[in-house]
Amino acid sequence: MVNKHFYLVVAVVGVPVNLMTILVLLRGKCGLSSCSTRYLLAMASGDLMFIVIEIRLWQLRVYYYPQSFLILTPVCSVVHALGEAAVDLSVWFTVMFTFDRFVAICSHKLKATYCTNKTAVTVLATTTILFCLKNVPVYFQFKHGKIIDNLPWGCYLKNGYFTDTRWRSFAVLSMALTPMIPIALILILNALIFRRILMVSRARNSFKGQKKGDKESDPEIESRKTTVMLLFSISISFIILWSPDVLHLLKVLKPLLDGREYQTFRSVAYMLRNLSCCTNTFIYVVTQPKFREELKRMLKYPFTSIAPYID
Repeated sequence: MVNKHFYLVVAVVGVPVNLMTILVLLRGKCGLSSCSTRYLLAMASGDLMFIVIEIRLWQLRVYYYPQSFLILTPVCSVVHALGEAAVDLSVWFTVMFTFDRFVAICSHKLKATYCTNKTAVTVLATTTILFCLKNVPVYFQFKHGKIIDNLPWGCYLKNGYFTDTRWRSFAVLSMALTPMIPIALILILNALIFRRILMVSRARNSFKGQKKGDKESDPEIESRKTTVMLLFSISISFIILWSPDVLHLLKVLKPLLDGREYQTFRSVAYMLRNLSCCTNTFIYVVTQPKFREELKRMLKYPFTSIAPYID
């Protein structure tokens, strides 16, 4: 029942909130660079894709429409493949945004050529195509459970999935690509960004002869604060919410828990992983004052536009 209510809340709230986020970001008035806005738009679109495919079409199917056309073998195979692609894209868009900010902060020479709208569009399009292609084999993992009226129903892993070397290699590759490598990259890149920020801050303070406790601020440092705070918030949220799933994938806690406890842990880890693909909007609201202002303005617009006619 906890799973049912959790996924229902995510589905009901997530779709309109992410649509609103996309609209706010498209206006380009959140105080972020156009390059950063491109990546955040991609992340919000990826979250929306994940909620529609993984949550609405698959998770809620179990509780609200278990006998629908979605359990036709070709249909559910496509849904599984698209769901895996949505998870990959949600994760790797976060990595791409982190790398973009790393270049912007740590490499002024590369910044002029890499941190551009054209590069952002190219990187995001390439990432999307590659991970959609990567998940094509997921469609062929499944077999039907029964035939009714000449139609295959159900999605069950093929008998050779757990023994065939090719499928096991694909499973290892998938686990490495999401989430192992992204977590390592995000930790490394954020550590390098944090070190760079400390070095620049100390150098500027030393150059200006500022004393400890001086409240004088540097305009360039202040201009970066918004994006850096957003980046660190997204990265910390990502790592925290994915950590239980990593422990599950590595089977770290399996020897320490009995069967029922481990099933509960696995269920919670899966829910947190899914939540990680839906939290970016909340982070925007918490960390970005201008985003909140734009969101309030858009929510008020229908009422303010008709107010003159009511009078």
